[in-house]
Amino acid sequence: MILPPYEPPPPYVPPGQRLDHPDYIGNVKDFLPRRVTMVRNQTSEALGFNIRGGKEHFCGIYVSKVMPNSEANNLGVKEADQILSVNNLDFKDIEHSEAVKILKMNTVIEMELLYFPYGYNKTYEKNRLMSANSQSSR
Repeated sequence: MILPPYEPPPPYVPPGQRLDHPDYIGNVKDFLPRRVTMVRNQTSEALGFNIRGGKEHFCGIYVSKVMPNSEANNLGVKEADQILSVNNLDFKDIEHSEAVKILKMNTVIEMELLYFPYGYNKTYEKNRLMSANSQSSR
């Protein structure tokens, strides 16, 4: 198994700059795991959100877009939420295609979510690094 390279933590925001700093979120409750339950009438109905990431990308599954006025939006699902589990199935080490399959095959979807913008932003950095590496090897 190949481990991804070490990633340093996000930059420290000094206490005196936190109130006005755009990267500082002072409400710890925003970062606690939470559960939401979505109910669809049919599996063919839209989920109301998109995902990105997965085991093959060395990261978890993250919500990448939430459709306005969708049930997901009304339940508080937001971009950068990491999906920790769906119907008690662990999503922390799952391939993207398997996650999509599980989400789409259920009409009742109980998700455990964790707002984790740092990990979500890393999904974009990994894609840039992978595309840069593939272009430099040509």
